[in-house]
Amino acid sequence: MTEPHSPDTTGADRSTASPSGAPKPAPQPGAHQPGTPKPGTPKPGVPKPGAPKPSAAATGKPSAPRPGPAANHAVATPAPPASDPSKFGRVDDDGTAWVITAEGERKIGSWQAGDAAEGLAHFGRRFDDLATEVALLEARVIAGSGDAKKTKAAAEALVESLPTAAVIGDIDALAERLAVVVKESDNAAESARRQRERTRHESVARKEALAAEAEQIGAESTQWKAAGDRLREILDEWKTIRGVDRKLDDALWRRYSKAREAFNRRRGAHFAELDRERAAAKARKEELVVRAEGLSGSTDWGGTAAAYRELMSEWKAAGRAPREADDALWRRFKGAQDVFFSARNAASSERDAEFEEHARAKESLLAHADAIDPHKDLDGARAALRELQEKWDEIGKVPRERMHDLEGRLRAVERRVRDAADAEWRRTDPEALARAAQFRERVAQFEEQAEKARAAGNTKDAERALAQAAQWREWADAAEGAVGG
Repeated sequence: MTEPHSPDTTGADRSTASPSGAPKPAPQPGAHQPGTPKPGTPKPGVPKPGAPKPSAAATGKPSAPRPGPAANHAVATPAPPASDPSKFGRVDDDGTAWVITAEGERKIGSWQAGDAAEGLAHFGRRFDDLATEVALLEARVIAGSGDAKKTKAAAEALVESLPTAAVIGDIDALAERLAVVVKESDNAAESARRQRERTRHESVARKEALAAEAEQIGAESTQWKAAGDRLREILDEWKTIRGVDRKLDDALWRRYSKAREAFNRRRGAHFAELDRERAAAKARKEELVVRAEGLSGSTDWGGTAAAYRELMSEWKAAGRAPREADDALWRRFKGAQDVFFSARNAASSERDAEFEEHARAKESLLAHADAIDPHKDLDGARAALRELQEKWDEIGKVPRERMHDLEGRLRAVERRVRDAADAEWRRTDPEALARAAQFRERVAQFEEQAEKARAAGNTKDAERALAQAAQWREWADAAEGAVGG
């Protein structure tokens, strides 16, 4: 992760050891000698116009964080304050650079592009760049972003580079921080592993539940629209579930797919059967329409109305035909009924008017019937009643709501004449008079028996005979009363 040592741009000796300790190659004959700037050459640290911008390590400025491809989101890393390189190393007057660590002083390279202070600042800036990389890794660990394994690998690479890093700063502190990053990366990786495992178990459980629900729908449901919608919802949710092993995911998918196919077969069979039933219903209703239209001109009001009721029952039992055909057939069927019932209603209106006229005629007959007096002239009353009854029958029917009243008044006239005839018969009935005389004889016989029993001192027999005499006397009184009434 350390940047290569910047080539010297000034200085008299180009044979000084590089950061790796290897001697630098000797200059070629005719080549430009170090330490002698070419005419027009920019000052050290100033890039040529159009030249690529120098790296952060070369300029001493912290570079912007570059999240790896596995990073979940960018991590904002505040730039750490610049360190004081003078506390952790030096640059000698001859350009030799040294860094101080817990293991002692270590030579890191040479500086020939300026004085010792500039060299110390240069190597301090390189340390700050390295510290910035460490801070970025720490921020990733804290935020839980990126791939923990990649973060650990980057930290371990920096740890390996520290013993040879050409920087001046607190390298030991960086090593401690990197050790924490490595440890926390392991923890984060383990946590991520456990989270993936939990997610996998949850995903497997959810897909198993969805597959089981789909199997139940495929085997049992007859709510075709709602069940079809639910299977589509299951599919939409299925697509959002991740983290299931490929082999298990394929097995669960086959369960769902098989259940959906079973449902589609049952639904297809249901609607095919429904189409057959509707075709049969259409044929049946066409037949009923023909029969209904054939009855529409009938004037047999009662019989045809009953026939239409039977046709309606058959229509309801026939089931549904295809919608358009069913609606058209119903319009024909109802139209035939309407023709018949409109004609019947018109006939009923005409009949009602005729019945009202009959009622008025019978009212007139009853008005004359009030003058019939069977007590004055029973035979004349009988003759008048017979005439009234003949005219009553000739007039015919009256409105249903008037029938009870009118018939009741006629019955009253008939009852008045009949009661008078019954009374007359009772007065002149010889058989009734003979019965009354017989009852009186029985009364006398029982009274005689009672007298004899009393004379003999048989009180109980006397009382029994008197009781029987009293009973016969009541019957005799009733018989005489009937005759005399």
